[in-house]
Amino acid sequence: MGAVTDWLDPEQQRDWRAFIEGSVRFVDLLDRRLREEHGLSLAEFELLVRLSEATGRSMRMADLAKSAYYSRSRLSHRINGLETRGLVQRESTADDGRGVRARLTDQGYETLRRAAPDNLRTVREHFVDVIAPDDLRAVGRAMRAVSGRLDQ
Repeated sequence: MGAVTDWLDPEQQRDWRAFIEGSVRFVDLLDRRLREEHGLSLAEFELLVRLSEATGRSMRMADLAKSAYYSRSRLSHRINGLETRGLVQRESTADDGRGVRARLTDQGYETLRRAAPDNLRTVREHFVDVIAPDDLRAVGRAMRAVSGRLDQ
C-alpha cells in the first residue's frame, strides 16, 4: 500500500498559496519594471549586483554560478547576453589560465547604478513598506530556514 499523504490543513494551504501568489507576482513586477525602465531582466540585474559587490567587480564563473544558484551552462548563456551588450567582460584568470572570470565593465556598473534606485523603490513600495517589521523579520527567518534545508 502507498504512503499516507500528510495534506496541508486549511491555514497551511492558505498561507502556502499566499506565498506562491505573492512571490510570483512580486518577482514578475520587479522583472517587468527593470526590463521596461533599464533593459535588464531581474536575473541579469542580480548578476550585475553580485559582480559589483565582488573584489575588483570580478568573479570566477564557477563562483558566480554557485552564488547565483545557476548551472554553469545557464550562467554562460546569461553572461553571453550581458557581454554582447558591453555590461560584462570575460577574462582568463591570472592564477591558472584555465579558469574564466566575469568582470563588470564600467558601462555595466553605470547601468546598475541607474537601475538600483528604481529597483529599491519597487522593493520598498511593494514588499518592505507593506510588511510589519516583525513580520518582515519572520519572513527573513523563514526563508533562511528554507535555504538552509535546501543546502543540506
